[in-house]
Amino acid sequence: MTDVRLTLATEPAYPDRPNEDFIGATPNAVVLLDGAGTPSDLESGCAHGVAWFSHTLGSALVAGITQNTGPLTEILAVGIKETAAQHDTCDLDHPGTPSATVVMLRRTGDTLDWLILADSVLVLDIVGAEPMVICDERESIVGKQYRGPMNEAIGGTPQHSDALSVYMSTMRGHRNIDGGFWVAATNPHAAEQALTGSAPVDQIQAAAILSDGASRLVDRFHLATWRQCLDLLEHDGPDELIRQVRAAERSDLDGSRWRRGKIFDDATAAYWTFA
Repeated sequence: MTDVRLTLATEPAYPDRPNEDFIGATPNAVVLLDGAGTPSDLESGCAHGVAWFSHTLGSALVAGITQNTGPLTEILAVGIKETAAQHDTCDLDHPGTPSATVVMLRRTGDTLDWLILADSVLVLDIVGAEPMVICDERESIVGKQYRGPMNEAIGGTPQHSDALSVYMSTMRGHRNIDGGFWVAATNPHAAEQALTGSAPVDQIQAAAILSDGASRLVDRFHLATWRQCLDLLEHDGPDELIRQVRAAERSDLDGSRWRRGKIFDDATAAYWTFA
């Protein structure tokens, strides 16, 4: 049997706020969710909050991936439906109902299957080749046309907060519709829109599963390549990756070097090796 090793770390953006990321694992699978944070001035129609949603759906997916050997899209659809049923009196039709990105990675025998929905990142360290980076970029593509005012405002100012709220409110109109972008919320149909794939395990040395708060060291800050990111995870672990992200964020508190909606973000990383 192939030896495996899994390490993981997660950290909220601020110590006094709940972590809206979720990470869970079994001996043969990893599940990561990144809850879509909502500015405090925007209604969500939900009494529970984003952290409750991502943790509830994440727990359902870990249970589902343990009990169900079917397609990952099927497991995600069932998990979304089960979580929606737990909302009780919440308004599930509200455009701001809590949502999350999803990464599911499962080993079945000699095959590794994956599912990606929205902008969390899966990086596969392919034997004898460059890393394979898998990310659903539809949200980023849609968002480019609306990010201007937010990018122009100085981070931490009321102007930036106002621009972020306008941006988030606008993006709600493009969520989970054809031609827009897809996330896990209350509609099980979103599972069918996920990116999926598989590969023989013997072709993969390791896999990195990252929320966008952790992947920003590479894809937003450009302080490392994906190869360097994998090497960092291998030698120093996910804790060190998050430490370097935090150091970069603290060095740019007004967002003047790296324009971004969140100066600090929840960060989660898992590293799964196949020896």
